[in-house]
Amino acid sequence: MRKADLEETPEGAIKRSLVNLARLPRHLKSSVMRHGAKDAGRLKSQLILSSIFLHIHSIKTHRFSLRWNYTFGLGIMCIGLFAILSLSGFLLMIYYKPDTAQAYSSIKDLIYVIPSGRLVRNIHRWAAHLMVIASFLHMARVFYTGAYKRGREFNWNIGLALFVLTLGLSFTGYLLPWDQLAYWATTIGVNIAASPTELTDALNITGFFDIGTKLKHLLLGADQIANDALIRFYFLHCILLPFFMTLFVAIHIWRIRKNGGLSRPDCIDEEWLKGTPENNKVNNATKSGLFQHTDDSVKTKRSDAENLVHSIPHAFLKEFVAVVFILAITVALSSLFDAPLKEPANLFIPENPAKAPWYLVGIQELVSYSAFMGGIGIPIIGLFVLALIPYIDRDKGAIGIWFENKTGIRVTKLSACYALICCVTMLAFTIVFGWLRAWFPDIPQFLIILINPGTILVLMFAAWSLFVLQRYDSIRMGAMALFTCFFIAVIILTYFASVHRGPNWDFYWWPSLWANH
Repeated sequence: MRKADLEETPEGAIKRSLVNLARLPRHLKSSVMRHGAKDAGRLKSQLILSSIFLHIHSIKTHRFSLRWNYTFGLGIMCIGLFAILSLSGFLLMIYYKPDTAQAYSSIKDLIYVIPSGRLVRNIHRWAAHLMVIASFLHMARVFYTGAYKRGREFNWNIGLALFVLTLGLSFTGYLLPWDQLAYWATTIGVNIAASPTELTDALNITGFFDIGTKLKHLLLGADQIANDALIRFYFLHCILLPFFMTLFVAIHIWRIRKNGGLSRPDCIDEEWLKGTPENNKVNNATKSGLFQHTDDSVKTKRSDAENLVHSIPHAFLKEFVAVVFILAITVALSSLFDAPLKEPANLFIPENPAKAPWYLVGIQELVSYSAFMGGIGIPIIGLFVLALIPYIDRDKGAIGIWFENKTGIRVTKLSACYALICCVTMLAFTIVFGWLRAWFPDIPQFLIILINPGTILVLMFAAWSLFVLQRYDSIRMGAMALFTCFFIAVIILTYFASVHRGPNWDFYWWPSLWANH
C-alpha cells in the first residue's frame, strides 16, 4: 500500500473530499511519477524494462482479466477500430484530393469508379462511429469497476485524452467529403468553438480580447470554411491527431502493463483458491504441523500462480476474437448501409436543420440555450470533474467489481432515474414554455449565459451528488452518482437533438413530420 493511502483522513465524506482536494498536487505527482529509484544503475534498468516496445504484454495474465463480462473487450475493440481506421484511411488517402475543387469528385470516384472504393469508405465511416461508441462505453466500464484507483489515476486521464482525440478525429474527418452534410455540420462545430465570443460580447471586452474569433481562425485559417479550412482539417485528421492518438495509446497500454495488468479485486486470488485441491493440501498440512512455515505470503504466491495463465495463447486469443468481432460488425454495417454523400457543398444554401455530427449534437442542444456555456463551459466543467475524480476519491474500497457493491448498484439506478427525470422535465419545460429570452426580450445576455437549462442541469446533478455523498458517507458513491447523471444526460440530449429537433430547431415527434422544404 502506498504512503498516500496510509495518511490519516478525517471522518465524513465531505471533509475527506476537501482534504483529498488539498492533497491534489502530491497525489498528481505520485500518479505521474511511478519510479522512485535513486540508484543510477537501477534507474537505467527500470527504463529498459519500462519500454513499451519490449513489454506490451506480461508473460502471464490473470484469469480474472480475461473474463468477457468484466471488460467486454471494449479496450481492445477501440484499438482494433483505430487500426481499421488507419488502414482504410491510408487507402482513401491514395485517391482523395484535399482541394475544394476536387474533393467532392474524388469521393464520387471512390464510390462509383475505384474498385471496392465504396466498401472501404463505408468501413472507414462506420469504424469511426463505432470507435466513438466503444470509447464512451470503455470509459464507463473503467469508472464503474473502480479501475481508476490505486496508482491508475494518471492512466484514467490518459483515457480521457484519448476520448477527446477520438471525437477530434471524427469531427475533422467530417468535412473532407465536401458535401452539404459535411459543410454545414462542420459549420455548426466551428461555431461552437467560436462560442466564447458570446461571453466576451456580454462583458464588452470583445474589442481587445476576442478569443472566440481567434479559435475560429485557428481552425479555418480564414473567416469562413473554404480551401484553407479543408487543408487544415485534412492535416489534423491524417497527420497530427493520428500521431497524438498513437502516442497516447502507447502510453495508455504501457501504464496498464506497469500497473500489473487490468484491475482486479484484492481478494480474487483467495476466493478462487478456496476449495481447490492445492489449497486443501496447504490447510491440512498446516493443521498437522507438517508445514509450520507456511504463511500468508506463501499462500498469496501460491494463489497467484494458480490464477495466472500464459498470455500466449490465452490473452492473445481473447484479443483476436474481440478484434474479429468488431471487424465483422463494421463490415456488416458497411455492406448494408452506405456512408451518406449529399450535393456538393454550397455556402449559399444552408441545410435546415443544420446539425453537428451525431456525437456532438447533444452539445448543440445545449448551445441552442447558450452558445458559450453549451459549447465550451459545460463540456470543460464535465471533463475537469472527470479528471479530478480519481484524486478526490481516495477512499478504500473494492476495485475490479462492477458498481463495487449492492449500495453502488442502488445509487447507480437511482441516479439514472434522477437524471432521466431532470433531463426530460427540463426539455419538456423549454418546449412548452420557452426560456428567459422568450419571457424577457431585453434581459442581459450575461444572465442567459449564467441561467440556462444546461447550467441548471449541472447544478441539479451536483446537488444530487452531494446528497448521495453525505447520505452514504462515501466519496465513491457521490462520484458514481455524478458520473451516472452525466452519462444519462449525454445519451438523452444526443437522442433528443438527433430525433426530435427538425427545421429551425423546432420540436417534432418524428422526422417524418418535418415540413417539406
